[in-house]
Amino acid sequence: MLTSAAPGVNPRSPNPNNPNEYCSKVPPNQQASNHASPPVVMVPTGVLKPSGSHRRSGEPKQVMFSDGIRPGGDLTELDGPEQTRPRRSARGSRKQGPSQHQGSPPARKIKDDSLYRSPCLLPETGLPPIYMVTGDTGYVEHDESINQIDYTDDFKAEGGPFIYFAVNKNLSVGVKIVNLDCCVNRVCWFFVTRGMCTAGQSELIVLLELTEEEMNGSVSPPRDIFVHFHNVYEEALKGFTVQDMGHSICHSNFLGSRDHGGFLYLRPTFQCLSKLSLPEPPYLFGILLQKWEVPWAKVFPIRLMLRLGAEYRYYPCPLVGVRNRKPVFFEIGHTIINLLADFRNYQYMLSHIPGVTIKMEDKKTVINFPRNRYNEVMKVVRNSNEHVMALGSSFSSEADSHLVCIQNEDGSYQTQAINIQNKPRLETGASFVVFNGALKTSTGLRAKSSIVEDGLMVQVLPEAIVSIKDAMKEMTNYTIQCGPLESTSAEEIVELRWTENDKNFNFGVKSYIDGMSLEGVESVSVKSQSDFLGETLAIRWTRVYFLQHQESSSSHFDPLDLSRLTEDIAQACCTALVKHLDELKKEGQVKLGLRVNLTRDSVGYEIGSKGRSLPAAMINNLDTFLVPIVHQASEEGIVMELVFNIVD
Repeated sequence: MLTSAAPGVNPRSPNPNNPNEYCSKVPPNQQASNHASPPVVMVPTGVLKPSGSHRRSGEPKQVMFSDGIRPGGDLTELDGPEQTRPRRSARGSRKQGPSQHQGSPPARKIKDDSLYRSPCLLPETGLPPIYMVTGDTGYVEHDESINQIDYTDDFKAEGGPFIYFAVNKNLSVGVKIVNLDCCVNRVCWFFVTRGMCTAGQSELIVLLELTEEEMNGSVSPPRDIFVHFHNVYEEALKGFTVQDMGHSICHSNFLGSRDHGGFLYLRPTFQCLSKLSLPEPPYLFGILLQKWEVPWAKVFPIRLMLRLGAEYRYYPCPLVGVRNRKPVFFEIGHTIINLLADFRNYQYMLSHIPGVTIKMEDKKTVINFPRNRYNEVMKVVRNSNEHVMALGSSFSSEADSHLVCIQNEDGSYQTQAINIQNKPRLETGASFVVFNGALKTSTGLRAKSSIVEDGLMVQVLPEAIVSIKDAMKEMTNYTIQCGPLESTSAEEIVELRWTENDKNFNFGVKSYIDGMSLEGVESVSVKSQSDFLGETLAIRWTRVYFLQHQESSSSHFDPLDLSRLTEDIAQACCTALVKHLDELKKEGQVKLGLRVNLTRDSVGYEIGSKGRSLPAAMINNLDTFLVPIVHQASEEGIVMELVFNIVD
């Protein structure tokens, strides 16, 4: 998400409009430590140089993360007597919103912890209460007579609506039973979350095949699914969101077995979705895992995904979870990945760069590097040793088949391939590549390419590995010719090719302001420590999208300023809207977008929900708080869209 070029890689300052160019260096395990307050914005580990902050004498000692966020910083003091935080000395001080007069009566509590405001509603035994959906909102049903109804017929009704259960005040789960006779020919529980977005988390979907006992007679959805969803929601509020090819873990008896290990989450590609009622994007499908498979979900999830596809003969993998099935992997054993990743303590992993793909054709292999992943590629180059460089790839939707690694009963690994049904195999994807620069001239070969498990091993001469790394640093294409040294033509070629920017994310996402597509727009899930409290509701900042990528603005931009600026804008918006939350919810406008233009040509903001602008009275209040910040920051040269959720 927010990353930066590391020292010595790129002399220019990081681009504020490219979220992959700046990031906190604080690892997630340290951010979650009991000895440190968590940052306001939760971003993955990056390569940003630490920046200290100077403290004037007499000021209290403060801690600041490398992304510019003060842990425990009060997000609601915009209209109080607090001093402003300077950005750059060239700007001068920022104007304050209306301040409270000294000696006035103490204000009511206007901020509360997001996590503690979302207690679990599941009883010690049994299912959570019913959630009654009314348009874009709803309420928890406390009538015991309704909660104790047998909903078996409703679950099994073909084409019937979901029955919703309230996991907490802001997260409900829709449940029904679907017959997927259109594709996998299985009858499944169909779970869909509604409200994960209020924690900055993609909505989650789980398909779970019914057991033989559940196929007949009265049925009740497995309680463990609701508990697990609540745990994922709580982790998201702490800043640990689940992404595509991410996972969640179950530590105890789950779904009636200690062999179930958790879920692998992925974005659907070629799978059939025709009989599924899907939530508003973004969303992910969770596939039930066995405990033996969890290490692969942590270290190399693409191998696990494709192995499940081979097991069920479904490309790239089925979306249905099967309880008590045989695991597709067991003891790690002798695999090349064991040399590239730490399965014991997970201290190091095979580097995975989003958007990098490996496609093999007849006598030709192409490795594609998206231009907007340059900094991640450079990190792989810097961390590689003299003779070996390895990286994992992403699943390619352009390939019609893919290599799969199968573990045999004796623990050994072999290579197979899985392909789209009824399509010719023209391009085959691979899951990783290893460049080995230890090829001897005595072999008589210029270079050699071979398939290893579900990846590619490219052996080259020592001087060639230096040339490969130099080409990657210079962002130039490079061709490796394989075959005998004396041969005038190559037997096979391997091309390293720089391609257009990777935009394979945020599929189907649209702006709440005007419905503008946000597909391929970089975004950051925000860890909001606190909700802004109204009379009965609260407002929470959950995500920010960076719409404009303007290289020209990068030369003068301090990445620490973007964190402060974005936080200031979010504070101002929440403070301005907090007294209007009940009115907004009444209109069903519980998801709001705030688009801020901070360019030399256009300075201003737009705000809306459900494709409609907000009433004039709210806009006037927003002007009071936002206009001073927006006009002061007009030189930033960025366009971003912040997302807010009104929560109970």
